[in-house]
Amino acid sequence: QVQVVETGGGLVQPGGSLKLSCAAHGRTWGPYFMAWFRQAPGKEREFVATIRLSNGNTAYADSVTGRFTISRESAEDTISLQMDSLKFEDTAVYYCAAGGLMGWERVKESARYNYWGRGTQVTVSS
Repeated sequence: QVQVVETGGGLVQPGGSLKLSCAAHGRTWGPYFMAWFRQAPGKEREFVATIRLSNGNTAYADSVTGRFTISRESAEDTISLQMDSLKFEDTAVYYCAAGGLMGWERVKESARYNYWGRGTQVTVSS
């Protein structure tokens, strides 16, 4: 059984920063990709960023490019999402997901990720 656990959500003012962390724990399965998705109230879940664990290659949604950075952490199967210059529209529940081998053209598709965390709330408000 693989467990995905997110930490680090909270309340931040516009223009501020927040860092999320995520760890995937499993006895025999190691993910190839780990990603962040988010879901705002009344909206569908959307892709934010992904990273291939073996080589660190990343992809971002256009809405967060240049403001968010996804990184591998020193602990195995652990990633972070550094969020800077936060905007009101970044308010959402952020979900971490882990997936197996997939084509690069598929990395933004939520259905390609097998395991999901419960989510952590990020609220941008003045």
